[in-house]
Amino acid sequence: MKLVRFGDPGQESPGLIDAEGRMRDLSGVLPDINGATLAPSSLARLRGLDPHSLPIVPAGTRLGPPLAGIGKIVCIGLNYADHAREANLPIPQEPIVFMKSQTAICGPHDAIVLPPGSEKTDWELELVIAIGTTARRVAVGDALDHVAGYMTGLDMSERYWQLERGGQWTKGKSFDTFAPIGPWLATADEVAKPGELAMQLAVNGERMQDSNTANMIFNPAQIISYISGLMTLQPGDLIFTGTPAGVGMGMTPQRYLRAGERIDAAIAGLGEQQHMVIAD
Repeated sequence: MKLVRFGDPGQESPGLIDAEGRMRDLSGVLPDINGATLAPSSLARLRGLDPHSLPIVPAGTRLGPPLAGIGKIVCIGLNYADHAREANLPIPQEPIVFMKSQTAICGPHDAIVLPPGSEKTDWELELVIAIGTTARRVAVGDALDHVAGYMTGLDMSERYWQLERGGQWTKGKSFDTFAPIGPWLATADEVAKPGELAMQLAVNGERMQDSNTANMIFNPAQIISYISGLMTLQPGDLIFTGTPAGVGMGMTPQRYLRAGERIDAAIAGLGEQQHMVIAD
């Protein structure tokens, strides 16, 4: 299934995408799409529905983040060797873990808002994992059993705050609108090989990132297993799995976002995002 949430910010309703690509309204079936919805029994119930029995959502309706009530947002840094090299940083020997704030979440077509005075806001296209069942110290071989689904995501980064103001990366990663997800949450049965997905990002129509999740240093199962040894992962938690080369920080000269620019990003099977960049 492809699960969505639609409507005005803060007032989204649950929905799904049918086989013809039309958005259907699930609000008569469940109140929202959240961690409880991602439980295997709940997803099985939704799979049993006839999508054609659900109301069609008018074309052009805003898409919000596909998941509400998100818990932790755990992120993996430098998880593609080419990105580590372009950042002039050592290739990690084990996953680099940091966090983003839940208030950074926004929809797949919402504006990206530059923080006041921002000079170094950068893009990072990432595969996002949504946890469906509690994972605590799970083995690599069992890790994907805890996944409810996958999404396209952007780990937006203000490099000045991330790298030049001391402390943890979280400061440069957590501004409002810095974690767009969607357009839909594809349930795990829709994504047979999450470690083999093409991914592309363009700024103003110019291709910046063109890679594949196969190029990860640590694959999704390894990431889930590792994180679950540090903290319990719960239904509704998200994992951003890292970005490949092609970010603005890695260019010569460096290239950062300005108000009025456009980002187009996509991961195969997980849909496309389009964002305008605006000033706060």
